[in-house]
Amino acid sequence: MKINTKKIQLIESSDDAWESGKLGCDEKYAAVDDQATEEMDEDLGLQMISIRLSKELINSFKLLGHKYGMGYQPLMREALKRFADGELKIIAKEVLEEQSQNQKTLKEKSKKAA
Repeated sequence: MKINTKKIQLIESSDDAWESGKLGCDEKYAAVDDQATEEMDEDLGLQMISIRLSKELINSFKLLGHKYGMGYQPLMREALKRFADGELKIIAKEVLEEQSQNQKTLKEKSKKAA
């Protein structure tokens, strides 16, 4: 039996070693750290949900994501955020207009009563 006597060079685990590829860049050696993912989601205020979407819609977002240089899921989050923000602004404007109209009506009533 032959024994391999080659010296193994140890590489210190550091951000630089990972970024430069010294510690490898093959995806088969990468693993998702579920705890880190949960912590990151918590820090970013994200919550996982399950939703069914048409394949056509998903493919559209993938194409758009490619055009804008981002993943389709972050793009979907951004689209949903913009929609919700826009709708909330419309609702707030409607409420303010209603309050303004109510104040005008009250002023007119108080003038007539005086």
